[in-house]
Amino acid sequence: METRELRYFVAVAQELHFGRAAQRLGIAQPPLSRAVAQLERRLGTALLTRSSRSVALTPAGEVLLAEARAALAAVEAAERRTRRAGSTDRPGLVLAVKAGASAELLAKLLDAHAAEPDAVPVDVLLVGIGEQGQVLRDGRADVALLHRPFDDLAGLDVEELGTEGQIAVLPAGHELGTRPELVLADLDGVPGLPAPRWPGPSGVTSGPGPQVRDHAQLLQLIGLGRTFAVLPDSVRGQLPEGLRAVPVADAPAVTTVIAWPPHSRSLAVAGLVRTALRL
Repeated sequence: METRELRYFVAVAQELHFGRAAQRLGIAQPPLSRAVAQLERRLGTALLTRSSRSVALTPAGEVLLAEARAALAAVEAAERRTRRAGSTDRPGLVLAVKAGASAELLAKLLDAHAAEPDAVPVDVLLVGIGEQGQVLRDGRADVALLHRPFDDLAGLDVEELGTEGQIAVLPAGHELGTRPELVLADLDGVPGLPAPRWPGPSGVTSGPGPQVRDHAQLLQLIGLGRTFAVLPDSVRGQLPEGLRAVPVADAPAVTTVIAWPPHSRSLAVAGLVRTALRL
């Protein structure tokens, strides 16, 4: 199969309309229809059911849509990594980290890695909540720090770096902030303090409160008394004055991992992973 054919098929499968798909691709409709029909003949199965009024995916088409998305994403990631590797005489690494997370570990990792005799430059890519895995998969990053169970680790190679408990971060003056310890049930439906709405598949159940994009915005909303959050204990040292941190006894433990694409053969990635494990 050709990547051109896969792109054509994905456009039709997403639009479920040949005319709109052709317009999106910037081509005429007849060659698009011929390309999809040729793909069906090559695979020996129908991918779409067509009528005068609608287009729908067959079971085989649903399988190919998922596989084609993954294949095209892998091709784009390969292009990005190859261009970056060839852009300088001494290519470096891009490390993706959620903004505001793992700050102490990140600082120690960068310092320890820079002291290695064969270290390459490391650019830090600060991303939003739950975005580390995506930028790693699509080639914008070579390695990432993620957190189980919140982040999606599917399809990545990982090494565990450490496990910690969680704390409830509350506005100053809130009655729950005076307790020595909480359980998750204490935080369920707190009057006047709705749980935040997390972006995308964050691995955490979203609440009815304000939507958050990043760590800094979340802490500011907590300080304003608009929401609260259950976060890894390591954020305690980064909390601004006035917020309260209370251990949550039954919150699931959070494991920080360093992750990279499973097909990577980069010695630079291997060196950074070794340094992280040593820490």
